[in-house]
Amino acid sequence: MDLKHVSKSTSNRRTNLDDFGYTQELKRTLSVKDLVIYGLIFMVPIAPMGIYGSVISVSQGMIALTYAIGMIAMFFTALSYGQMSRAFPVAGSVYAYAKLGINKTIGFLSGWMIILDYIFVPALLYIIAANSLKSLLPTVPTWLWLIGFIVINTLINVRGIAFTAIANRIFLIGELIVLAFFIILGSYGLFHSAGNGFTFKPFYDTSHFNLQFIMTATSVAVLSFLGFDGISTLAEETTGGNRAVGKGILWSLLIVGVLFIVQTYLAALIIPNWHSFSDLNTAFYVVAEKVGGHFLAYLTTIATILSWGFANALAAQAAISRILFGMARDHNLPKILARVHPRFKTPYISTLLVAAISLFVGLIFMNDSGTLSEIVNCGALTAFLVIHVAVINHFFIKQHSRDYWHHLLVPIIGFLIIGFVMVNLNILAKEIGGIWLLIGVGYYTILRLLQRNTEINL
Repeated sequence: MDLKHVSKSTSNRRTNLDDFGYTQELKRTLSVKDLVIYGLIFMVPIAPMGIYGSVISVSQGMIALTYAIGMIAMFFTALSYGQMSRAFPVAGSVYAYAKLGINKTIGFLSGWMIILDYIFVPALLYIIAANSLKSLLPTVPTWLWLIGFIVINTLINVRGIAFTAIANRIFLIGELIVLAFFIILGSYGLFHSAGNGFTFKPFYDTSHFNLQFIMTATSVAVLSFLGFDGISTLAEETTGGNRAVGKGILWSLLIVGVLFIVQTYLAALIIPNWHSFSDLNTAFYVVAEKVGGHFLAYLTTIATILSWGFANALAAQAAISRILFGMARDHNLPKILARVHPRFKTPYISTLLVAAISLFVGLIFMNDSGTLSEIVNCGALTAFLVIHVAVINHFFIKQHSRDYWHHLLVPIIGFLIIGFVMVNLNILAKEIGGIWLLIGVGYYTILRLLQRNTEINL
C-alpha cells in the first residue's frame, strides 16, 4: 500500500465535516487573505493608541519591549491553534478543539470559559466607542450611539460572512491609512527635532529596567493580541483546506505585532518623558498632535472610535455567534442557536442573541467600562491554556507523535507563558473567572441530569 497516498487521502478527508458527524451548512467563501484581514480587524492594528498611556507608564517607558514580548508569547499559542485547526477543521474554536482533542467535558467547559470573553467583548467595544463619541458630540445621548453600533453591525453579520469580509476590508484600509499618516509624520518629526531622536530606550532602558514592571506591562499588552483565535471560529467557511486557519492565525499575529511595535516605538521617541502626560487615557493623541497638529490628533481619535465600535465589534460578534452555533449544534446550548438563515447561510439566531446581550450589558455598564473589561480578560487566557493541553493530549499522547517541537515543546512553553500572564491579572478578573466557571459546572450538571442521552460525557 502507498503510504503517501494514504496520508494524502486522510488529509483530504479531514476537510469533510462528515468525518466529525457534522454536515456542511455554512457557506464556504473565505480565503486565507480574508482570514488574515479578519484577524487584523479583530486585533485592531491601531489598538495600542487606546491603551498607550497605561502600558508605557507600567513599563517605565519600554513599551516597544512589552509588545515584542507579547507577540512572542502569543506566537506559541498561535502555533498550537494552527495544529488543532489542521486536525479538526470545524467551527467552535477552543470548544471544538478541546472536545475533539481531549474530551467532551473539557470541551464544554472550555467553550463556556471562552464565552466569558467573547460574549461581553462586543458590549465593551460599543461602550468605549459610544463614550468616546460623546466627548466629541456631547449633545447626543450615549445610549443612542450604543444602539446605532449594535444595529448596524448586526445587520452586516446577518447579511453574510462574505459581506462582513467586505466591510472588514474597508475598515482595515482606513486603519492602515491612519497608521501610515502617524508613521510618516512621526518619522518626519523625529528627523526635525521632535523628541530626542532615534534611540533604543523604548526597547531597553538600563536606568529604569525592572523585570517585574515589564512583565506586568506585558500582561496588559498581551490583551491587545486577543482575537487572533477568533479566526478558528470560521473554519467551516474557508476555502483553503485544513491549513488555511493556521496560516491566517500566524500571518495576522505577525503582521499586527510588527505594527504594534512600530507605532509604540515611534510614539515613545516623540515624547520620551511619559511622566509629562496629564491624562494617560489620551496620551497617544497628545503624541499625535505634537507631530501632526489637531488634524492628526482628531484623525487618530476618530479612527480609534470607528475601529472599536464597528471593525473590532463586528468581528467579535461574528466570532461569538459561531461559538454559540457550534455548542448548540452539539445540544450543549438551546438548539435554536444552531439555526442557519435560509438565504444568507449565517447563524442568525446566535447573532441576534449576541446583539441583545450587547445592548443589555452595554446599558448596564455604560459608565463602568473598567469593571466590564475585567470580566472579559480571564476567559480567553483560560481557553489558551486548554488549547496547549489539547495539542499534547491529541498529538503526543493519543497519536504518539514524534514531532517534539510542535506537539510537546511549543504547547509547554505556551502554557507556561499564558500561566504567568494569568497570575499577573487583576484579582477581580480571576475571581469573576472562577465564579463563571462554577456557573458553567452547575449548568453542565443540569444538562447531564436532564439529558441522559446527551453527548456530553463525564
